[in-house]
Amino acid sequence: MIPLRRSVRVLLLCGIVLGWAGYEGRAAERENGRLTIARMKYDGGGDWYNDPEAIPNLARELQLRAGIETNPDQRVVTLTDDLLYSSPFLFMTGHGEVRWTEPEIRNLRTYLTRGGFLYADDDYGMDEAFRREMKRVFPDKDFVELPFDHPIYHIIYDFPAGPPKHHEHDGKPPQGFGLFHDGRLVVYYTYESNVSDGWADEKTHNDPPAKREAAFRMGINIVAYALYR
Repeated sequence: MIPLRRSVRVLLLCGIVLGWAGYEGRAAERENGRLTIARMKYDGGGDWYNDPEAIPNLARELQLRAGIETNPDQRVVTLTDDLLYSSPFLFMTGHGEVRWTEPEIRNLRTYLTRGGFLYADDDYGMDEAFRREMKRVFPDKDFVELPFDHPIYHIIYDFPAGPPKHHEHDGKPPQGFGLFHDGRLVVYYTYESNVSDGWADEKTHNDPPAKREAAFRMGINIVAYALYR
């Protein structure tokens, strides 16, 4: 395993989660000194629940490799759930359709502009619906592809070519996109990469160890960046 970068490792071991301080809802999340990763439950028919073991597996690796104290279970939330605001890191994935109501749109906008972070991973077929709904959240913002020198690709592990390619899908190159608010990355979106499938149990997709290793490393980078940005 590649050693953690020294500066990041010192912060992690000291428990200084710098990015949490600016998020209004994070006090409840720090009560037991642990991070809880939330998974978004949404309507529209897409399988938001795909690979339910993915987040618990990532939580284990965050604790073992990076020293980030993480609750072993994911928190399933809707965008109208009050618990949304006590989760600094929100994850979503799925295949196909995504639909948010107007109250959900407003809540997600509030969550992101107050310091929350959304990581969305297209598990195949989610791209059109997700982009459409995010345009409702931020009508004046567009996704931009993150350059390969962006810190999210280097904060702990190096990914000099951007997000890893986990599953082939349409055979296109993997891409990582971002939405920014006041100069801060609030949404990170992976397309044709499917990183989160690599967090599933080994038997779920029968992926080779090297691919699963890359997926966990990228996941650790994403969470670390979200907490330290």
